[in-house]
Amino acid sequence: MYFFPSSVAFTIPLPNGGSFPIYWYGILIVAGALAGAFIGTREAKRRGVDPDHIWNALLIALILGVIGARLYHVISSPAGTNIGLQYYLDNPVEILNFRQGGLGIYGAVAGGVLAVYLYARYAKLNFLQLVDIAMPGLAFGQAIGRWGNLFNQELYGFPTDLPWGIPIDAAHRLPMFADLTKYPVETTLFHPSFLYESLWNLGMGILLLVIARRWTKETPGDLFLFWGMLYGLGRFLVEFQRPDAWTITGIPTAQLIGIAMLVICGVALAYRHTGPSKAQVAAQRAQQRKRRQQPQQPPQ
Repeated sequence: MYFFPSSVAFTIPLPNGGSFPIYWYGILIVAGALAGAFIGTREAKRRGVDPDHIWNALLIALILGVIGARLYHVISSPAGTNIGLQYYLDNPVEILNFRQGGLGIYGAVAGGVLAVYLYARYAKLNFLQLVDIAMPGLAFGQAIGRWGNLFNQELYGFPTDLPWGIPIDAAHRLPMFADLTKYPVETTLFHPSFLYESLWNLGMGILLLVIARRWTKETPGDLFLFWGMLYGLGRFLVEFQRPDAWTITGIPTAQLIGIAMLVICGVALAYRHTGPSKAQVAAQRAQQRKRRQQPQQPPQ
């Protein structure tokens, strides 16, 4: 007999006799954010930045991150479901229904980075240094938050016979797997796509911490670029086990974004460490200005 987890962690009794459910998904998202912020405070202290800035920035990062994640979900159109952009245009109130799920990590990161930028401007801090401080914690937070998909019975892949496959009950099946004669609940297992991404993110977090401590050529913004490369590659690979992926011209949108991140961040990182330095560029420009200011000798 397979075990199917409940999405509800516990309920809070209400005065009217009803109850208010607290979901595992929300608990794990918050736990991931807190764990990421704690790691960020350790990184901030190591870099000589007041750790209180991390906790101060966390609230606005959570707010803008959730807004960004929701907007990404709203504009997407996952395959095999009828919940997409048109659904939300027809039912705009549902955009605010966060409790029914639907958050996109790309949107969450975009909102979070915007929050860090705004806070850096407000606190008069170096934005690139602050976003680098956040990157290892972000990776660990993603690794933790992905486990919320297990309790929601979502983010799973194609059927598999591998021993780490997970069961999905009939109520949470994608339409292509709804035929219980072909895919019996009692015997069918699916790839745990959420687990693959969680493990990748865990490895990313460890690698980013190692780079931050061991790479002597690091400059502000490098960890952000490393995160973009690594997550872009990982998401590209995980999307092969996303039968419900939102696609553009038949290609999963997340794969297109992932490849773009990998290429753009990789080129930017390579240029930063192989192209001319800022000091060299400034010296060349100063020399050019000096030459222009020198009086021209009249012809003899």
